[in-house]
Amino acid sequence: MRDAHFAGGNLEADEAARLLRTTHAVRERCGQLLARARAGDSAWFEVDDSALDAAAGEVAAACRRRYPKLHIPFHSRWRHFEAGGVDRRGQLEALLGDVPNATRAEAMVDLTFVSVLLDAGAGPDWKYVETASGQTFNRSEGLAVASFHAFTAGMFSSDKDRPLQADAQGLRALSTDHLAGAFQVSPANPMVGLEGRAVLLRRLGEVMQEQPEVFGQQTPRPAGIFDQIVAPAPITPPTSDVAAHDILSQILLTCNGIWPAGNAIDGVPLGDCWRHSAVRGDGLSDGWVPFHKLSQWLTYSLLEPFAWNGVTLHGIEQLTALPEYRNGGLLLDTGVLRLRDADAARQTWQPGDELIVEWRALTVSLLDEVAVRVRSLLHVDEKRLPLASVLEGGTWAAGRELAARHRNGLPPLQVASDGTVF
Repeated sequence: MRDAHFAGGNLEADEAARLLRTTHAVRERCGQLLARARAGDSAWFEVDDSALDAAAGEVAAACRRRYPKLHIPFHSRWRHFEAGGVDRRGQLEALLGDVPNATRAEAMVDLTFVSVLLDAGAGPDWKYVETASGQTFNRSEGLAVASFHAFTAGMFSSDKDRPLQADAQGLRALSTDHLAGAFQVSPANPMVGLEGRAVLLRRLGEVMQEQPEVFGQQTPRPAGIFDQIVAPAPITPPTSDVAAHDILSQILLTCNGIWPAGNAIDGVPLGDCWRHSAVRGDGLSDGWVPFHKLSQWLTYSLLEPFAWNGVTLHGIEQLTALPEYRNGGLLLDTGVLRLRDADAARQTWQPGDELIVEWRALTVSLLDEVAVRVRSLLHVDEKRLPLASVLEGGTWAAGRELAARHRNGLPPLQVASDGTVF
């Protein structure tokens, strides 16, 4: 199946893109760079395996502190919707009223999509004041709470009578100024990458409009992904058993054209895939390292809306760690990774620079190893503490705490963000 919005490309390019859309490829390509760094051949990083236990210790301590009974949920946007102890899921369900599971799931999927696509580093100076609770939030929690209220106010819907949805027409019409107002952005409250976020949502609207067979004929919505996976055809009985990777695959197949990065093979967009001269692969995939960070973050965040509405999930362990600056910062701040040139921490890098590509790749591979050590420290197995829960417990929280301790919350490496990668 080819994306409806692909222009150009050929069978070889399609095959390379298909290969790069798998988490197997993510782990395999990232593993190449870790093996190379361990051999001392990285131009950018040294790996100190003796520090892995220290990193695992930080993560295990965060898990115990945040979840004393070790009932750790998945890393998900829905954790951020709980910021400040407010039950926003309950608020959404109250607004929806007594509706069928499918209708509830569709609203939750729409909300998850727009909120995750708005979730990239906002910068240290932005904050959001929630009128109802009087609480102030920043960073990921602030972005989640702001996007929740924008969604429930109908900002992403083109139908005033159906505010609790995001649809193609509503997203395509979204102005950056309108988004800035909803996120309380001003000269005194600046947000990094605001325009990039608005572009991303407008592109999502365009991509959905171009693929009505996936997102809906009359009113294309992100929720079409749920319907496509759970009940892909009118004559097919709804399935209650879904592989996590099937959700990711559907997102990558239908939404990869939204990413502004421009990474492509012969016109076939790759999304969050980047070049690295040391990485080998088959055919036209040679030299490419896939991450799909926001797509995997979106997949992790969709698991609960699927499960809450009657779907049994499996294969969650196929998803990878998220290569972003909190997880990557954990490894630098605990000494698992060391920069060969300390001056690199004082420069600003682009997402496609090999140093950043390698940092992200090492993060994916090393966090698989950290997770094994964390389970050992907590005396639980992978079934009790899958990677999705280690990330939540976990690596992201420990990375944030170390950043606060060392740099007032700033990441250890500076990346010029357009609001779509980190």
